[in-house]
Amino acid sequence: MKKDKRIFGKILMILTILFFYLPIVFMVIFSFNESKSLTHFTGFSFTWYEKLFQNRGMMESLYVTITVAVIATVVSTLVGTISAIGLSKSSKIVRKIMMQLNDFPIMNPEIVTAIGLMLLFITFHLERGFMTMLLAHITFCIPYVILSVMPKIRSLDPNLADAAMDLGATPWQALTKVLVPQIMPGIISGALIAFTMSFDDFIISYFVTGGGVKNLSIMVYTMSKRVNPTINAISTLVVVLITIVLVIINVVPLIKSRREKKMKKLLTSLLAVATMMTLTACGGGSSNEDKPYAGQELHLYNWGEYMGDNFISGFEDLTGAKVVVDYFDSNEAMYIKVANGESFDVLVPSDYMIERLIQEDLIQKLDQDKLDCMDELVDAVKGLPYDAKNEYSIPYFWGTVGIVYDKTKVSEADLEKEGYNIFLDTKYKGDIYLYDSERDSFMMALKALGYSMNTKNDKELKEAYDWLVKCVETMEPEIVTDEIIDNMAQGRKALGLIYSGDATYVMAENENMGFYMPETGTNLWSDAMVIPKNAKNVELAHEFINYACTYDAAMDNSSFVGYTSANQEVVDELASGDFEGINAYVPRTGNDNDEVFEYDEVTRKIISDYFSKVKIAASNAQ
Repeated sequence: MKKDKRIFGKILMILTILFFYLPIVFMVIFSFNESKSLTHFTGFSFTWYEKLFQNRGMMESLYVTITVAVIATVVSTLVGTISAIGLSKSSKIVRKIMMQLNDFPIMNPEIVTAIGLMLLFITFHLERGFMTMLLAHITFCIPYVILSVMPKIRSLDPNLADAAMDLGATPWQALTKVLVPQIMPGIISGALIAFTMSFDDFIISYFVTGGGVKNLSIMVYTMSKRVNPTINAISTLVVVLITIVLVIINVVPLIKSRREKKMKKLLTSLLAVATMMTLTACGGGSSNEDKPYAGQELHLYNWGEYMGDNFISGFEDLTGAKVVVDYFDSNEAMYIKVANGESFDVLVPSDYMIERLIQEDLIQKLDQDKLDCMDELVDAVKGLPYDAKNEYSIPYFWGTVGIVYDKTKVSEADLEKEGYNIFLDTKYKGDIYLYDSERDSFMMALKALGYSMNTKNDKELKEAYDWLVKCVETMEPEIVTDEIIDNMAQGRKALGLIYSGDATYVMAENENMGFYMPETGTNLWSDAMVIPKNAKNVELAHEFINYACTYDAAMDNSSFVGYTSANQEVVDELASGDFEGINAYVPRTGNDNDEVFEYDEVTRKIISDYFSKVKIAASNAQ
């Protein structure tokens, strides 16, 4: 019986270890994957490591992460240790109250702490950036240090310091030569926890930063919105670094007595090499003093993973200016910052949001005399309803929304017959993806019913809601966002609603995938560059817009992201080159049922409320 229990215990331990370490092994393996896929290994390659070290934004975020973590650890350890020693000499009531106050931020949800710190910085008109992030990290690390040091102090004889001073030690000597060495294990534990908390933090950092300052967690978050194996590469490097540190920590004590001097030299050399590598990776760069905009900054607010590898560096090399990039993951998140007065020089919102920004006088008209890019653009994406004369915006990417499908499971005859109603065909029950977007989901439902996607008719909107409820209750769909990209590339479902640019990648990865747009119409969308009213560098913003429309910049963007460029030459070349035979890359034009989203606040709220109920119905149906 005891033997069986031991065997069971060992098996459980092995399974637990596998549960924790298999994902890490999986991540390391796919960091060497030749293709973009995060789930299908196609061949060994160092491609993503090369791209990682060429990615200036990633290297800068790594530099910020390490710098903030080190400074926050040193400061919080110092303050936390002194505070813990001070509390140990306080009265019992004061100590008890202060320890309860110390425990509160540890138990408090991070989102509450993040919002509180953000509001504090806004109230005192502190410009959010590196310093606010550093202050926030020091603030939330101190309680952990105090919590680690206090137990060691409690274990000491309370008269230890007095005894040292009776023997002739000064108060400073009693502190540094007697107390601190005794509580050193607690100090080290607190410092390690502080460093880990700071290095790993996302939520608080996301709310308190600004000015383009991003740590690694924020950078990875923006990259995870689309298929990007560079995430695997940077994560693998972090794992390797941690492994090396752990090995050194465990090996050094074993050989310290024999090779103390050699180890000190070795550790000093390793530290010097690591420092040089960090400075080389994160710093450097050629002089830009002779460039036309040397020393100037452009603040760009763009979607995450919406730019090619050399897009930003190309503009910086051309102009000598520094581009500070912030990322948003929805038009609404972007709008909140702009409406609250946060300053950017260039935004890249979607069509309906541009219409809203124009209505609320939050963006300015472009100086046409400073633009020389209109002749390079595709005619179909110029003069769209939200900005008929392109007075406020210049197109960046454009496309449609359609159905991605597995040709081995779904026939085009079914698609032509049913259109969007194929999402109600029980033949595909449990084998479909719905996109987690209220606008696109209601577009699909309204078009399936034969209505305009811009309808304001309450009855038609209710019918669309009923259509979606029927879909989620009877078809057992998986409601996803960008996960659909890699999943459909691997053929995990029969069909799903998808943006044409994402379908381009899916079809390029898997020849069995197709893209279909029902004749009842679709959303013809456009993301475009605009200049906010409070932009600080309007001239450089116009220069950036011109640059983004050039062949080289547009080719870099479109070939990397897969979305359709606004540059006509790039569209023609990619359509007959890299994306030849992929109908998703070139958006459909000439269908009278295709529409551009219009902004209407009342209808938006109705759709938002309905879609929340649709998701509740989907949860209940599972």
